Parts: sequence; C-alpha cells; structure tokens
Amino acid sequence: MKTSVFLSYPKPFTKQQKQFVELLTQYLEKRGFEPRTLGVTDYDMDAPLKAIRRLMLESNGLLAIAFRRSYIKVGISKPKSDISEKENDISDTWLTSPYCQIEPAMAFQLGLPVLILRETGVLADGILEKGVLGTYMPEFSLNNSFDVYFQSSEFLH
Repeated sequence: MKTSVFLSYPKPFTKQQKQFVELLTQYLEKRGFEPRTLGVTDYDMDAPLKAIRRLMLESNGLLAIAFRRSYIKVGISKPKSDISEKENDISDTWLTSPYCQIEPAMAFQLGLPVLILRETGVLADGILEKGVLGTYMPEFSLNNSFDVYFQSSEFLH
C-alpha cells in the first residue's frame, strides 16, 4: 500500500507548470507515495476547507508547489508607511494562489510534515518566507531543465 501525501498546487496555466506537476507526481509514485490533490484525484461536495481538512487527515504529509499565478508589474507594499516600516518595491514580482498559504498552514497545525517548493520570482511572504516552518524551502525555475532539477542535490536531499 502506498503512502498518501497531499499534493497542493494552483491549477497550472502553462505547459511547463503542467509538466512539472506530472514529473513530480511520477517521481513520488515511483518511490511508494500516493499523491492526492483535491479536484484531481479526490473530489468532495463539501465546502473546500472541510474537504481539504478531510484529505489532510487521510494523508501523511503535505507537499505544496507555489507556482507563479498573478504578476505585479509595478507595485509597492506598505505604501505611504508613516510608522517604523518602509515602503517596499514589489515590482516585477509574482504571487501564488492563496491556497499555497492556507493548505501548508493547515497541515502544520495538524502536525503533518510540510515541504513547500516555491517557483523563482514568487513573493516570499507569509508561510512562503524561508524559515517560517523551520525547514528548508527549495526554489525552482521552470526555465531550467526539469531533469536537471529533479536530479539536483537540492531536490534529492
């Protein structure tokens, strides 16, 4: 019997994102894992967060892929700040799906092991900041060869 793992990712909107998910899924399956994704391998008529919680309770960990989703061409974080923090230029930055924040936080609260893979350029904010979970957060680029990334020491360790 395979080990169930919750595989979380925003719906791919590029061929590269789709291929990355397919290759990661194959990698996990070859190693005895059963990647489960709500709306892909598992379906539920309940409210999304209830369905996510049910699936997590049936899983042994969570692997989230924080793909690029929304592009900020020109932007400022904390505009017109007049307290102690400065404005931050967040131009030429990507955001991911809010579920890439919600699902890892839910898994952490349930005591599940969590691994987040963040695509290069995605804003490192909230749970996507390095060190928030206390574990290493690999970053990947879809511009590089997937074979090279899946064989890299960063991915394998």
